[in-house]
Amino acid sequence: MSSIADQFPADVPDQPELVTARREGDLVWLTIERPEVMNCLSFPTLRRFRTLLEELREDLTIRCIMITGSGERAFCAGADLKERKTMPAERVPDFVRNIRGLMDDVAAMPQPTVAVVQGFAFGGGTELMLACDLRIAAAEASFGLTETTLAIIPGAGGTQRLPRLIGASRAKDLILTGRKLDATEAERIGLVNRVAPRADLAEAAAELAGTIAGNGPVAVRAAKEAIDRGTEAPMEEGLEIEARCYDKVLPTTDRLEALAAFAEKRRPRYTGS
Repeated sequence: MSSIADQFPADVPDQPELVTARREGDLVWLTIERPEVMNCLSFPTLRRFRTLLEELREDLTIRCIMITGSGERAFCAGADLKERKTMPAERVPDFVRNIRGLMDDVAAMPQPTVAVVQGFAFGGGTELMLACDLRIAAAEASFGLTETTLAIIPGAGGTQRLPRLIGASRAKDLILTGRKLDATEAERIGLVNRVAPRADLAEAAAELAGTIAGNGPVAVRAAKEAIDRGTEAPMEEGLEIEARCYDKVLPTTDRLEALAAFAEKRRPRYTGS
């Protein structure tokens, strides 16, 4: 299998400062560090982001990953349109392939992912949060798949992930009009799971991720896999997928630890084995 670096043109640099990873115990914060341009996704930003995900995917001691943007104004404004404006036509397919690849990488992470949306998330920014398992937003946040207003369509999973999350009719309303919505409406229609005051957002996100991390890691990963692979399959096939995922937890020491902790009236100490 080729590495992420092989999927980018040779002259696209790997710039670690564009996306940072900060570990807090079992949790990791991934932060897009481009507040001056609303954390938009340039070619180098995509390379750094995808490289970090490639590294984190292999570290199963990480139990939850939180994805956010630097600053208070924007989570992510999507593709770097200034870069796209000057990009040679022959490079555009590579860029589009890699922005789609980023969303697919996020969705395929074995660890649960939480989008922490502190500001606006438009276009590819909304697609990035759609690729996450859960979404928590500041009360001031706003969202929108605005591509049709620019005479294009959401091309990084938006037309597929949004209707699966909120239903086809609501997704068409948002995508065909290109309209924006606030956090209150986003929570009401199920686009985001939780809303918190901006001052409390990071703490609320860490609490949510910590609750996930406190559960059996193998079981959490298996449950995520069963949901992701099963919900789009016919019921009979989905139940078979669930059964195979259940089989993964049966031989774990964590399952035995859960039974012992219940009997001894104490909190379980899960090791992920």
